[in-house]
Amino acid sequence: MQIIFKSATSVSIELQNKDIYYAKEPFDVFLNEKRVLQDVKTNVFSLYGLKPGTSYQVQVGDKLTEFKTDTYSAYIDVLEHGMIGDGIFDNTKRFQRILDEAPKNSYIYIGPGTYFTGPIFLRSHLTIELAKGATILGETDRNKYPILKAQIIREDGSIFEQSTWEGTPADTYASIITGIEVEHVKIIGEGIIDENAQNSDWWVNHKVMRGAWRPKGVFLTHCQHIGLQGITVKNTPSWNIHPYFSNHLDFIDIQLESPADSPNTDGCNPESCSDVNLIGIRFSVGDDCIAIKSGKFEMGMKYRRPTENMVVRNCFMNKGHGAVVLGSECSGGIRNLVVEQCYFYDTDRGLRIKTRRGRGESMVIDGVTFNNILMDHVRTPLVMNMYYFCDDDGKTEYVWSKEALKVDERTPFLGSFTFKNIVAKNTHAAAGFFYGLKEMPIKSITIENVDVSFTKNPEPFAPAMMSFLEPQVKQGFQFRNVEAVYLNNVRIDGQIGEPYLFEGVNKIVK
Repeated sequence: MQIIFKSATSVSIELQNKDIYYAKEPFDVFLNEKRVLQDVKTNVFSLYGLKPGTSYQVQVGDKLTEFKTDTYSAYIDVLEHGMIGDGIFDNTKRFQRILDEAPKNSYIYIGPGTYFTGPIFLRSHLTIELAKGATILGETDRNKYPILKAQIIREDGSIFEQSTWEGTPADTYASIITGIEVEHVKIIGEGIIDENAQNSDWWVNHKVMRGAWRPKGVFLTHCQHIGLQGITVKNTPSWNIHPYFSNHLDFIDIQLESPADSPNTDGCNPESCSDVNLIGIRFSVGDDCIAIKSGKFEMGMKYRRPTENMVVRNCFMNKGHGAVVLGSECSGGIRNLVVEQCYFYDTDRGLRIKTRRGRGESMVIDGVTFNNILMDHVRTPLVMNMYYFCDDDGKTEYVWSKEALKVDERTPFLGSFTFKNIVAKNTHAAAGFFYGLKEMPIKSITIENVDVSFTKNPEPFAPAMMSFLEPQVKQGFQFRNVEAVYLNNVRIDGQIGEPYLFEGVNKIVK
């Protein structure tokens, strides 16, 4: 086992095995030879209430690991500084003042209670504990939310890209937790950030901008070395967590929850970020569980800032449109993504790549690996679609044409993808659907040790959102416009018709 996160009072530990999200057998956890957790079922677990600057030994079975907690410069209990946890009193000003006045490397403790607040702005070099029984409850009146300007012109004439909506610079309302150019911040604990959107108008006429675009749950713009551990984020106006132009991010052992019918409540959407770890997260949201982005055409081509060096491991995606989605606003590219030991349950798709002509030559997705994945009741496990039809011009001939158009600065590129050690059971529509551009085929797809079986009563479903594609049932792997396909030990059970369809594939290795 290994330490994957620690603070002054907490630690998160991950068992090193090949089990998918859940350990094969429940286990007990001993801290300095005293049992502190019993019948733990997941590969990732956390301990709280530790003493700062203290050495500890953790034992699970015959495995041992040691660590020393961090220290802090000051301990601040918010109740001693005027905050009131009755769910009614507006704590916004007092909460912000605590953050503004806290000495560097302070530890801010939020104990049991319900703390009603509007948006607060993080400050650097702080740890905030949201203890078990503590809830931050979001303001429901949008008029009390500051508006973040899309761009700020600095004194030297440079542009600070502050806020965005779906890949384009745009004014948005500040989020309940907002970080702007902050660093070395940890938000930990077993408490809840309840954005309270179900009691507001955020989900009403959600496609219409009123004042500004909707806030996220946690918004981090141009931040670095940020960690979230243990907390639950729920009922968000739009995306649960949105890091933007940020680096060195750890989201560990947290829960992201929004109603299945809540609009655009994606789980975690890193946009033009690097060195991102999503480990031990449980998702149940109204849109994609994870959607990796890097801006639409103008932003992607201007900055060419990919989301890269990202790990998703030991996560449980329960519900959601897609489990792990790349795009569609990813014109800056996506590189070096590893997804492993994850359980996808009842999502529309497992891997989903959505792009189209017009996303730009800087939209390069390459170096993607899915390994050791279990999918159950996922309608189509693997989807790569280069004809995605959303946006105002998404259903134009330029997007949907299957002819080989001219390759230019608007043409996207999909590189090498590896899918191995995957079991997908109770599949509905198709085992896999891969459709590249005729003028820019997908470079290579490797599928190894993959077992797909179908449900007895499938629901017809279109594997990809593209023009003229009809719903499918129990279809095999479909490859169109791919340079090379490598298949090794692939099993499909229960499909209708042939297990494979190849069109415009230059090289097939079985």
